[in-house]
Amino acid sequence: MAFLIVVAIVVLFGPHLWARHVLNRNNQQEYFSGSGIDLARMILARLNIKDVAVEVTDIGDHYDPVGKTIRLTRKICGRKSLTAVVVAAHEVGHAIQDHSGYKPLKTRTRMIGTAQKVERFGAAIMMGVPVLALVTRVPSVGLLMFLGGLATLCIPVLVHLLTLPTEFDASFNRALPILSSGSYIPEEDIPAAKKILLACALTYVSNSLIGLLNVWRWIRLLRR
Repeated sequence: MAFLIVVAIVVLFGPHLWARHVLNRNNQQEYFSGSGIDLARMILARLNIKDVAVEVTDIGDHYDPVGKTIRLTRKICGRKSLTAVVVAAHEVGHAIQDHSGYKPLKTRTRMIGTAQKVERFGAAIMMGVPVLALVTRVPSVGLLMFLGGLATLCIPVLVHLLTLPTEFDASFNRALPILSSGSYIPEEDIPAAKKILLACALTYVSNSLIGLLNVWRWIRLLRR
């Protein structure tokens, strides 16, 4: 049992811890002439993508395809480190996907919006299961509601996993060729940049796995 618990912890939190380690390790030394935020604006201008803005945020580095905005944190992309440059390039990769009409990104945007609504609905159902079972005094009703709520909570996790290829495309098919062009970072930093890009993609995997953990916590709570 102890071995299974250790394996579960490694599977659930391993990708997140590794990604954070890689990002932090390459975010110490500052060598770039500008910050990651500056780089994002520079690449967009170079590619003549004029309908995408770059803003500073406190809620995590991401690209908003609805608002056509790349949002970057000062903690990561506000620095002049390799991590700052690469993370910014990854988010620009999503903007390039959007600009080129990359269909998986559009599908992902629709799916995530739907999943968020479904997740809230599923949480409400599972919270209401004990009350419904008590009022109706019909165990099968409570069981059906529980299964329905559990299924809806699992949907967002499934969506994250299904849209993971979009993250890898942004990292390795969009951002990496730009960084490898020799215009932004030295050639000797490309291997480290690849690790950072992988970390960016694995962050999405981590969110999916943590979502599974939340589902398990709901089950444990309702079984008490």
